This record gives sequence, structure tokens and C-alpha cells, in this order.
Amino acid sequence: MKKRKPDKRLILIILALLIFGLIILFSASMVISQERTGKPYYYFLHQLLYGGVIGLIAFFICQKIHYKTWKKFSLLIFFAALILSILVFVPQLGFKHGGAQRWIAIGPFFFQPSEFLKLAFIIYLAAFFTKKNVFNTLIPFLVITALIGGLMTLQTDAGTLGLIVVVGFVMYFLSGAKIHQMAIVAVCYAAAFFSLIKFFPHRMERFITFLNPSIDPQGISYQINQALLAIGSGGIFGKGLGHSIQKYSYLPEVMGDSIFAIAAEEIGFIGIIILIILFILLIFKGLRISKKVPDEFAKLLACGIVCWFGFQVLINVAAISGLIPLTGIPLPFVSYGSSALIITLAGAGILVNISKHTI
Repeated sequence: MKKRKPDKRLILIILALLIFGLIILFSASMVISQERTGKPYYYFLHQLLYGGVIGLIAFFICQKIHYKTWKKFSLLIFFAALILSILVFVPQLGFKHGGAQRWIAIGPFFFQPSEFLKLAFIIYLAAFFTKKNVFNTLIPFLVITALIGGLMTLQTDAGTLGLIVVVGFVMYFLSGAKIHQMAIVAVCYAAAFFSLIKFFPHRMERFITFLNPSIDPQGISYQINQALLAIGSGGIFGKGLGHSIQKYSYLPEVMGDSIFAIAAEEIGFIGIIILIILFILLIFKGLRISKKVPDEFAKLLACGIVCWFGFQVLINVAAISGLIPLTGIPLPFVSYGSSALIITLAGAGILVNISKHTI
């Protein structure tokens, strides 16, 4: 099969999202950056240098590596991701913030293994489902998902757990799983979901807040109410970059989970539509690529990466807009976090490489 040139439109969409995200972060982070560091551009520059620059290097490397290479090392990559996810609990190495134990700290550098785990899980599943007969995959798939679920539960990272569960479910379906197998997986997922609510009361609080945002406006409902206020006050054209009111210590997590609300306040409905269109174009291009690939591994890998991007955007936007219970998950290419940006760009690089081998 003749090797093609990479999909240039896909690359342009990825770069547009990166630039758009950095501009939004530049504005959203100024106030909190000044308060915490005395420098208004500290978090922006950190994201640019440690997330954007390193992420682009990862993107360039991954789009050069033949996608079949990932299949050969899929188990090793997944095992490394699991080990890193366990290391967050090691004293003097793991870092705790806001009650969540999700980071590894080495000197001034912080890394969030769960971001790497997302990509490693997709690579491993794509390889696993193409090596095994679909009839023999149910129990191993449930065991793998349960293992990840346990780690994410201990890290109190329900957002990442939900994303991994959904992406895994879709990839299992695409691998050719039968209806009864999907039904068993769905029942297991439902049982795990209700168990989490029972044993972790704060999950129930978020569900109650979703059903009735006005129940405790100064307590458990505070973030979603402030987010909705920011989104609503942006109007059609927004207040303009740098003119958000909610980022002045009113809305929590303005650089992270809530950054979509700040973007809506500053660039308005028109700006948000442009951002969402870019995400839709990325997903559309990825799905088209997955239809033209020469083998099952490439199809599952491309679909897994596209589902990862698509569902993460959907969960973040829906949660901060009050359409689903609030959960902590970053907006790809936009939210602050160098680990997330690097791994996102690496995944995008793999997708670009797959585009070189379409039929």
C-alpha cells in the first residue's frame, strides 16, 4: 500500500484548537495567576512552554511513528500507565491537591498519570480486540475496566473514570461484540455506578445538585450556579477577552473544569459556536479516516482517539452547562494542565499518522 501524505486539514484543525485554547487560557488565567504568583501570565506561559511546546514535539514524533508500532508495545505502554497511576499513592512522590491524589511530583514538575492512562487504554484495547476472538474478550475486558475503575476511584477522579468507561464501551461494540455481551457490560457498569454513589456521598450531592441547582446556592450548588451565570451573561458576542467578571474569584476552577463558562462569558455564543465547530470537524475528520484504514487495529485506534476527544468535550461542556451532573474533566486543548495537553497532542499525532495510511 502506497503511503500518503498526512491529512493537512486535520493538522490545521488541531493547530487551530491549540491556538484557540491558548488564547482562552491566556485570558481566563490572568486573575488567578496574579493572585497566586504575582505574575499575571505565569500559568499561560507554563502551559505554553511545558504543555504547548512539549506537546507539539510529542505530536511531531507520534505522527512520524507508524501506527502499527503502538500495537507491538501496547501491553508495555498500558502496564507503564498502570504503574504510574499507582505511584501517585507513594509518599514523597504523589501529590495531593483539593482532596484528590492524582499527580506525581518530581521537583518542580508535576505529571498526571490518568491522562496518559486514557491513551494507553485506547492503544491496548485496539490491540487486544484485534488479537483475540471477540467471544473470549468479555471477562478480560471487565477485569481491565474494573482495575482502572479501582485506581480512578481511589484518586477520586470520577470524570476520567466515566470517560474511560464510555470509550471502552464504544470500542468493545466496534470490535464486534454481541448484544448479550454489551448487555452484560452495561449491567456491570450500572451496578458500579450505583455503588459509587452509595459509598461516596459527595457523588450523590452532585447528582442532587444536578436535579435541583437552587438547593444550596452557597454550598454544593455554588459552582454550577456561577458557571450558568457566566454562560448566560456572555450573550451573543460576549464581553470581550479579558472582561469576564466570574474569573474574579467567583467561579471555581476557572482554568480547569470551568474554563468553558469563562470562554462563553468573554467570547459569547458566536465564539463558542466556532470552538464547537472546530471540535466537530476534528471528530468528523477522525471518523472519516477510521473508515479508510487498511486494518482493524487502525480502525479501532482511530475510533478510540476520536471517541476520547469527542466524549471529553461533550462531558465537560454538558457538565458545566448543567446538562449532566458536574464532574471534573478538562476541556481538550483548552483547560490548564500540561499533562493533558501533551497527551492530547500525542493522541492527535497518532491520528495524523493513521491518515497517512488510508486506502
